[in-house]
Amino acid sequence: MGLLEDKVVLVNGGSQGVGAGIVRAAVREGATVVFTGRRADVGEKSAVDTGAHFMRADLADPAQARGSVVRTVDAHGRIDCLVNAAGLTSRGSLLDTTPELFDQHMAINLRAPFFAMQAAVADMTARQAPGTIVNIGSNCAHGGPPHLAPYSAAKAGLAGLTRNAAHAHRWDRIRINAVNIGWTDTEGEDATQRAFHDAGDDWRETAAASLPMGKLGQVDEIADFVVFLLSDRSGVVTGSVIDWDQNVLGGQD
Repeated sequence: MGLLEDKVVLVNGGSQGVGAGIVRAAVREGATVVFTGRRADVGEKSAVDTGAHFMRADLADPAQARGSVVRTVDAHGRIDCLVNAAGLTSRGSLLDTTPELFDQHMAINLRAPFFAMQAAVADMTARQAPGTIVNIGSNCAHGGPPHLAPYSAAKAGLAGLTRNAAHAHRWDRIRINAVNIGWTDTEGEDATQRAFHDAGDDWRETAAASLPMGKLGQVDEIADFVVFLLSDRSGVVTGSVIDWDQNVLGGQD
């Protein structure tokens, strides 16, 4: 049996990048998987490729963030596991971030997970059933570079939300954890490097040479770790915000 056999899993932001990797891994481990994305063409192709169920949603709208859970429950009778993987990484420093950019980051990186979690926990507690939630955070929650000020603020908020919700619902047997990922090789990161940093076709090789393990974070490795946290094999762990990176927080040379 797979780690998620007979589980109903919703992956918000599952049409590309880390989210798409989690969709693939959850399907492989026996789950019924629903995933959301904004682009219907990409999502529908991924659904065909993976056997998961695509649901178009703009998670910046809190009603649609909650609705992603409600629609999953309507279609499959319940939700057992939720992954909040949608993320916005557009650049902005303390000095040049506009209120509009700040609000966009809060809407996708913090508000959407909050209201999706609200709906998922409501279903789980109404059924008096255990469940698991994993939030995809970032090591920027610890501070981040100057050009990621609103992103870092939102991810720090997500880490706090993870701990708060995990504490609040530990007696409901709902386990809630987060994974703060580092620099990861995704389609979105490729687009970001080219758009904001004038990166060429060799940026991955250049980046890998600068990192201790000689490579960027890999989507499939992160996805396997998330599936483990969603599954019963991760035991009683809850309220953990795990740094999944090759740079050691607090380490100095």
